[in-house]
Amino acid sequence: MTTIYIDGDACPVKEEVFRAAEKRGIRVFVVANTHIRTPAIAESVVVKDGLDAADDYIAEHAVKGDAVITADIGLAARCVKSGAACISPTGKFFTEENIGSAVATRDLMKHIRQVTGKELGPRPFSDKDRRRFMKEFSQLLDRLLT
Repeated sequence: MTTIYIDGDACPVKEEVFRAAEKRGIRVFVVANTHIRTPAIAESVVVKDGLDAADDYIAEHAVKGDAVITADIGLAARCVKSGAACISPTGKFFTEENIGSAVATRDLMKHIRQVTGKELGPRPFSDKDRRRFMKEFSQLLDRLLT
């Protein structure tokens, strides 16, 4: 049975995930350091304080056939390794084929920030990102449920 895990602290597409999950009857767990209000189809999982506590919970529970929504490259790498499908809030899939380059890019950007002292964060989340996520996420759920 498919389960959806949301890395919930800063996920901008929670409402969209709830609607898609309810339509398909899929259980959702929103994992965060604080309680997040959820509809009946979802459950808020509050983990202990700690830098990677939410990531650890998701990585320990997500298995093949599950979907994970996260922008965290490290968490995505752990989930891909366990066979879970991983997608970012912008609709980018993390797969065995691309996770290595995603980790390398993350590490390179961290190094550039350390050397230059400049923050080079992601661009702001847009309506285009939201639409792309919903298209890709819907297709992902269709694949997982067939």
